Amino acid sequence: MGHGLIAWIVIGIVAGWLTGKLMRGAGFGMFVDMIVGLVGALVGGFLSSHLGMGGVNDHGLVGSIIIATIGAVVLTLLIRLISGNRTANI
Repeated sequence: MGHGLIAWIVIGIVAGWLTGKLMRGAGFGMFVDMIVGLVGALVGGFLSSHLGMGGVNDHGLVGSIIIATIGAVVLTLLIRLISGNRTANI
């Protein structure tokens, strides 16, 4: 059985916070880090399912947080690449 809506919100918030701590330089601020985490959960789920690691409902809570964090890191890298702002806030 998959995660509910509240679980995905919590997973996204945790992933955004972790991404803000993992990435070099400053994060985007608490609110934007949470949004990046939520969208990163979608990106991570998309990447995991297309790389043959299973769908988003095939992993437990910890696995989902890891996948969402990886997705948020990828999204943060893309945002920094597009904006040209690699270390500072947007």
